[in-house]
Amino acid sequence: MEVLWLSSLMILAMSWAVQAQLKAGFYSSSCPRAEGIVRSTVQSYFNKDPTIAPGLLRLHFHDCFVQGCDGSILIAGSSAERNALPNLGLRGFEVIDDAKSQLEVICPGVVSCADILALAARDAVDLSDGPSWSVPTGRRDGTVSLSPQASNLPSPLEPVSVHRQKFAAKGLDDHDLVTLVGAHTIGQTECRFFSYRLYNFTATGNADPTINQAFLAQLQALCPKNGDGLKKVPLDKDSPDKFDVSFFKNLRDGNGVLESDQRLWADDATKTVVQNYAENIRGLLGFRFDYDFTKAMIKMSSIEVKTGTQGEIRKVCSKFN
Repeated sequence: MEVLWLSSLMILAMSWAVQAQLKAGFYSSSCPRAEGIVRSTVQSYFNKDPTIAPGLLRLHFHDCFVQGCDGSILIAGSSAERNALPNLGLRGFEVIDDAKSQLEVICPGVVSCADILALAARDAVDLSDGPSWSVPTGRRDGTVSLSPQASNLPSPLEPVSVHRQKFAAKGLDDHDLVTLVGAHTIGQTECRFFSYRLYNFTATGNADPTINQAFLAQLQALCPKNGDGLKKVPLDKDSPDKFDVSFFKNLRDGNGVLESDQRLWADDATKTVVQNYAENIRGLLGFRFDYDFTKAMIKMSSIEVKTGTQGEIRKVCSKFN
């Protein structure tokens, strides 16, 4: 654990140094319309299908956790990162490609795919009634994308202790973990990723005892035994399309869908953060989760980024130059 702690400090120090190289408004002179074009593109897709918002947010997260926030997740190819098992359900590639093609017309070779992805994630949250923030930009695109490197992505089947280690290895602390998992307030998952909790969780074939009994009946109705494992279910049963603290209230009340989410309420290192967010009533206690989420996103989106002369600015996001 001491080695992991020292490694986390080194990564965090490098993250601070790199974040200083990124800056809000990086394209204000070289491509003034960059952020506006990304925003309008995201809004166009969002207006047709609001579930694209969590897709874009997850796409950015998966990019940053492997090789840093360098757009490596966007590369197509059988051996590329996006074809790794943890990434097979990712969505939103067409949104990034669309924005990039528009930007290449007016500012060829200027705006990186990694920055487009970071901006799109911000806009997705904002359009879902969540917070907005100034995205530090100036990332460059990576030139490596290999599926085996996605093995360090957090899995919904892993315990909180493993998630804490994986986040710490990227310079993110326990508070960041809970805050970023809060993105599930607008997320969805498939029955196959949690149905084991409903029917055969214990040795006697019972359901996960941490699930609220009324909610268990709802989940069993949505995901019947031997039913369609690909059916999608909201991760926030009360306000699945709104970016709010309802997700944390669900964890407090035993209404978490994914086991890894629900376990945040049981883990001593994360329970207090969940409780603070669950009790955060807008209008009375301010916007603590909103504020923390913007900070955590800026921190996460600075992981191991490439700047200056590192990497490249891709012409097409799905392939190297």
